[in-house]
Amino acid sequence: MPTESMERFLARKPEVLAKGPLALILIEDATAVAATVEHHIGRGFRHILLFSDQPQDLPEVLASKVTLLPYDIRRPDAHVDAVNAVIRAVPTGTWLYYCYNAEFLFYPFCETRSVGEMLAFHTEERRPAMLSYVVDLYAGDLTTHPDAVDLHAPLFDRAGYYALGRIGPDGQARERQLDFHGGLRWRYEELLPPDRRRIDRIALFRAAPGLQVTADHRFSIEEYNTYSCPWHHNLTAAIASFRVAKALATNPGSRDQVGSLTWRNSHPFEWSGDQLMNLGLMEPGQWF
Repeated sequence: MPTESMERFLARKPEVLAKGPLALILIEDATAVAATVEHHIGRGFRHILLFSDQPQDLPEVLASKVTLLPYDIRRPDAHVDAVNAVIRAVPTGTWLYYCYNAEFLFYPFCETRSVGEMLAFHTEERRPAMLSYVVDLYAGDLTTHPDAVDLHAPLFDRAGYYALGRIGPDGQARERQLDFHGGLRWRYEELLPPDRRRIDRIALFRAAPGLQVTADHRFSIEEYNTYSCPWHHNLTAAIASFRVAKALATNPGSRDQVGSLTWRNSHPFEWSGDQLMNLGLMEPGQWF
């Protein structure tokens, strides 16, 4: 797969950046890279930018729709520089999405409608961004799957999710903004720093002049951080993610404290948008 530096690629503004939706995938390790790329190509993204500090050997059917950009993924908050660089490089209004390897996007009716169709409706709703919930996936047996990744029979938490009002610097609640919690980040919160315990992420958004993503997955324009418009509910999405499970099962500071990730509310994940929507883990809004 041909590569060039991120800076040179973005500076020359190739044709693949001219129109979205574009997916940005940050590759932290070798886990499920091809599966992640294939999933998002299947969702209908026009092109995928892979950010990785390692070469990636993808099947040719996938590689033709992917650009690999060498990037130091090990730096703290690595998503910030990568996402902000792309925001500056693409035309204003371009829909962008970002995630990590072993993360998989779902949205209402995703089995029959492309991400482009969904975002076209969201644009008509005058929404520049979409709230996503990161739903933790994990293996039921860490003996056979020591990295906690099981693509064939994953589990997730079907209960235990909640939201708290988001307080601004002035001590007042921010309008139409909430901090969402649940999943492994809630059950193992003592093993995660406070700024890594939320499950909300503004993963889908439109590029705008001066827009910047922050280290905590919010944006510099406050309206981007809202869950809906003032007059009715809007679409939300979900990202099914093995990322926290991998960290808990493999990091030296936590792996000895995690005997099993399952509990009474563990449930088989069906790789279905309908399953997530029926459990209230994403919202169809006015889209029917």
